[in-house]
Amino acid sequence: MKALVKYAYEDGALEVRDVREPAAGPGTVLVRIHTVGVCGSDVHMWHNSQSASSKGVLPVTLGHESAGIVAAVGDGVSGWVVGDRVVCETAASICGVCALCRTGRYNLCPWREGYGLKRDGAMAEYVVAEPRVLHRIPDGVDFSTAAMTEPYAVAYNAVVERAHVAPGNLVVIQGAGAIGINALQVALLEGAATTVVLGTGIDAHRLGIARELGATRTVDVTAEDPLELLSTLHDGLGADLVVDATGVSGALRQSMELVRPAGAIAKVGWGPQPLGFSLDPLVKKAVTLYGCYSHTWTTWENVLRLFASGQLRPERILGGVYPIEEWEEAFSAMQHGRNIKSVLRMPFCLESEAAR
Repeated sequence: MKALVKYAYEDGALEVRDVREPAAGPGTVLVRIHTVGVCGSDVHMWHNSQSASSKGVLPVTLGHESAGIVAAVGDGVSGWVVGDRVVCETAASICGVCALCRTGRYNLCPWREGYGLKRDGAMAEYVVAEPRVLHRIPDGVDFSTAAMTEPYAVAYNAVVERAHVAPGNLVVIQGAGAIGINALQVALLEGAATTVVLGTGIDAHRLGIARELGATRTVDVTAEDPLELLSTLHDGLGADLVVDATGVSGALRQSMELVRPAGAIAKVGWGPQPLGFSLDPLVKKAVTLYGCYSHTWTTWENVLRLFASGQLRPERILGGVYPIEEWEEAFSAMQHGRNIKSVLRMPFCLESEAAR
């Protein structure tokens, strides 16, 4: 089968290969992938600029934003049948017995192995999954939308489950990529009164979409000082919540400047760079800093329900659909700001469309 494989810790060491097709063993399900989203972390893996904690095993098939159908069911699996439309969580393997797993916080399991990092991921024709990570795609939700469940779940975890936006809040979002724009949508659903999305010159297209989705203001931080803008909003004391969705370590310094006393920062983006600055403003302002990592079963179910009810706008962040052979164009379009989100289509999708 075709798979997009990272084969070395070098810039550009990524290619489509023919690899052995996996099989459903006891207690597992084989999923035939229809559509898979490209994550910013995949782009970093392409250029070998990922954080040290994001290095797993090699060679490894990338991809953790998948949607497809059940192709085979292994022995001992019940509740799933061939043809079920599914999305698959990212936690390919967990220990199941540590205190975190036992209390439902398996996303934080120290022995967790994620797709596209320590387990072969979904940028392939097939992937093997344990039934515990599968969710049914609601009727009326297409595969392209379903494949974006994971990045919406990341945003939902940060804005709802960790930092808790309240109606009337002023929310600042650093970063106009998929996670930032998704966080904007969730913050608006939660009742944020004023939303400000920050980007750079490369984000002109993406900031425009942010405005279309309801952002009160957007700021190119290379041309305008967001701190001056915030001094004119609400009571002038700063943001109730700052969401760092940049993946740049230095963004935390700006977060501490923008957040109001007793406010909160939800740090979602990973950054490999050392900080090189003091965290004293967190103390002086009595700010709560939330680390926001991954998601759990409930997060995914809530996002899928919001897709089904039409309360989220995934179609506005989908910038391009590409066959797996055109992965480099899909990745580049996100890297250079042309797309908020790119998705890859597997041969199964193309075969399905040809049969219509």
